[in-house]
Amino acid sequence: MVLLRSPLHDRHLALGAKLAEFGGWEMPLEYAGGGVLAEHKAVREGVGVFDVSHLGKAVVRGPGAVDFVNGCFTADLGRIGPGQAQYTMCCDADGGVVDDLIAYVRSGDDVFLMPNAANTADVVSRLAAAAPAGIEVVDQHRDFAVLAVQGPQSGQVLDRLGVAADAGYMSFATQQIEGQALTVCRTGYTGERGYELVVAAGAVLAVWDAVIEAGGPVSPRACGLGARDTLRTEMGYPLHGNDLSTEISPVMARAGWAVGWAKPAFWGKEALEAQRAAGEVRLSRGLLAGGRGIPRPGMEVQDAGGTVIGSVTSGTFSPTLRKGIALALLDPDVALDAEVFVDVRGRQEAFTVVKPPFVDPSTR
Repeated sequence: MVLLRSPLHDRHLALGAKLAEFGGWEMPLEYAGGGVLAEHKAVREGVGVFDVSHLGKAVVRGPGAVDFVNGCFTADLGRIGPGQAQYTMCCDADGGVVDDLIAYVRSGDDVFLMPNAANTADVVSRLAAAAPAGIEVVDQHRDFAVLAVQGPQSGQVLDRLGVAADAGYMSFATQQIEGQALTVCRTGYTGERGYELVVAAGAVLAVWDAVIEAGGPVSPRACGLGARDTLRTEMGYPLHGNDLSTEISPVMARAGWAVGWAKPAFWGKEALEAQRAAGEVRLSRGLLAGGRGIPRPGMEVQDAGGTVIGSVTSGTFSPTLRKGIALALLDPDVALDAEVFVDVRGRQEAFTVVKPPFVDPSTR
């Protein structure tokens, strides 16, 4: 398989990046000079910069584009307006999650979408097949690059580059860095205050260099997707393919807050309503280690009697808490604060059932 490369590939090599495959792209996992733990700390305490250009990009445009997208995806786009973004999900008829993504409303006739890399083609094809006459769905996956500037000092970094960083959470605006036009979005996947910069692929080198080299009391640190994963897990944010999938619905993932239940229609609505009413499916919970065990996806979760009551969907070592954490699908009758056990390579490790996030969020 030939992997796609970010337009910043040479910059990553120059920084000693360890590369790995993500959604068909060769992307930095971590960088020399500290690795995941140092990069995670930089985002929690200062500012980190991620190349997330592998994320999908697509546009839906034409008369009534917002209404069309609203009738397809779960969240209610009627609750926001131009210049605002919304987390939402593309479900199949059975309520399974084809993808979770961000929708950016540029106008009533223009919606920019940022799906996950591996699912972009599927999302675009489903929208295109359902689109009425006059609505155009265009895959722009390779046309744009995306940088995520994340951390409590991220606003100050952008201020030093002449970018107004006082926008509200989940809003966006067109601005400039080094003479390059870009869309600055108050979004992110780390739990810290942050911004995502969407810039033309051919212009991203100048923007990356300006952000990385921005002066000030806290220097931005290049961060790989390894730290992005530990950061999002500490927040309890789901990863598609692990915590959301065509087998794991928004109801099971406890993501009903991203479903516009009062909307007259969206893909999978009837199946999700039936699932919510039945109350019989496994539900996502957090697990916090009592000892030194580090949980990993697919590990069984058992009760004190050895009965299997669920499975880990995401698990890692929390650099902030210095212990293992996980998201797991558990039987619906498993209570918060219950002690459960995870089979970690043949050892029964004790965990407490908790409600994420595992650390205090500061997204706003």
